[in-house]
Amino acid sequence: MARSHAELFHVTRAYEELMRRYQRTLFNVCARYLGNDRDADDVCQEVMLKVLYGLKNFEGKSKFKTWLYSITYNECITQYRKERRKRRLMDALSLDPLEEASEDKTPKPEEKGGLDRWLVHVNPIDREILVLRFVAELEFQEIADIMHMGLSATKMRYKRALDKLREKFAGVTET
Repeated sequence: MARSHAELFHVTRAYEELMRRYQRTLFNVCARYLGNDRDADDVCQEVMLKVLYGLKNFEGKSKFKTWLYSITYNECITQYRKERRKRRLMDALSLDPLEEASEDKTPKPEEKGGLDRWLVHVNPIDREILVLRFVAELEFQEIADIMHMGLSATKMRYKRALDKLREKFAGVTET
């Protein structure tokens, strides 16, 4: 019994240190990907629980950071899909089809600041690549591993997303 308490203390301390080190960036990645703090907070909680329970299975074949962001990416995808299904259901149940048709659900770039202002204009996969690169500051190989893509495909999507943003906002940055 004493041994299990001692081991639990060490595991808990290690987990607390890992979460202290990565929590802020983890939350920022989730918030940027999902677009709101409430969902980001929920996903962060899920990720932390998965890390806590999965820590003993971490084999060290990749960096811890890569493993952590793989879990984060997968949880963000799951949450994004849940929210999308919810929106579709709400739209389907809408009593006023004219209101639904006139409503623009895409946030305007002026409504958000910083990186969020730009991210609404790229698809979710490219958005995640940009977030992992700029917010989590990961290397391309780490991003490729997290997203289960080839390195060249990751770099190409990154370049195309940046080109799309440059083209879309060429006049905005010069003002």
